[in-house]
Amino acid sequence: MKISKEVKTGILVLLGIILFIFGFSYLKGKNLLESTNIYYTEFNYNALSKSSLVTVKGNSVGKITDIIYDYKTGKTRVAFFVNEQLKFSKNSIVRMYETGLMGGNGLAIIVSDEGEMAKPGDILQSEVEVGLVTSLSKNFSGLSTDLNSTLKSTDTLMSSLNKLVTDESSKGLKATIKELNETLKSFKNTSNSVNGLIAQNDDKIAEILEKFKTTSNDLALMTDELKDANIGNTVETLKTTLTNLNGLLEKVNNGEGSIGKLLKDEGLYNNLEGATLQLEQLLEDMKLNPKRYVHFSLFGKKAKQYDAEGNEIKN
Repeated sequence: MKISKEVKTGILVLLGIILFIFGFSYLKGKNLLESTNIYYTEFNYNALSKSSLVTVKGNSVGKITDIIYDYKTGKTRVAFFVNEQLKFSKNSIVRMYETGLMGGNGLAIIVSDEGEMAKPGDILQSEVEVGLVTSLSKNFSGLSTDLNSTLKSTDTLMSSLNKLVTDESSKGLKATIKELNETLKSFKNTSNSVNGLIAQNDDKIAEILEKFKTTSNDLALMTDELKDANIGNTVETLKTTLTNLNGLLEKVNNGEGSIGKLLKDEGLYNNLEGATLQLEQLLEDMKLNPKRYVHFSLFGKKAKQYDAEGNEIKN
């Protein structure tokens, strides 16, 4: 099929127009072949590369198209495009994160539905997530610092130990060890002496232990006997006896009964005292004048009589 010159001319004119529009846009900084769904974000430093992935919840939704350093603000502006079907608000956050252990970073959009919907060309807020490698690096850095401090402390301790070991004074480690050895020797000699003493008196110690065993058995038997003696009843009986005795003493103290009257009746006391006095006088008189009370005669002689004052009564 032959194409007429008019068609060829029309096609050439159309291509020329398209090339003119593309070239004019390119000169103005626009690439018509790229997606127009472009968004921007900014970071304090650059750790990204072009064509790095842009994800949402781990799913790839776009790529980074350009990375530009802003000389005025000192920040790195990152341009990225996303699928036109993705809708999110201006309150969404673009997070830079590590994509793996081998390195490389990407962008993740933390989608938010609140607020005004984002439009191509908007600048979104950004944040940086500390990755596993960075965290391990920081931890190992801290561990290295702690290890250095530990090694310094160990070196100081070893220096102090060396000084203590090489110290020849009375407070040094050598003097202390020497005194400890002497103490151990003395303790060993004392132990040997005690062992010898025990060996010499082995029979006596055995005899003492046997006597102690016998005494212990006797004490056990005595305990059993006391247990069988029903001490409780004995104590109860003693308690009753003491109660009765207390009652009797109380009655005596109150002047009840013969003993109580004897102790409490002053008249009876006075009578007994007078009778005792008269009895003493009688015994004294009998001792001085026995003839007044005892008379003995072989021939039936009439006994002499005496009055109350001891004078003989003559008939």
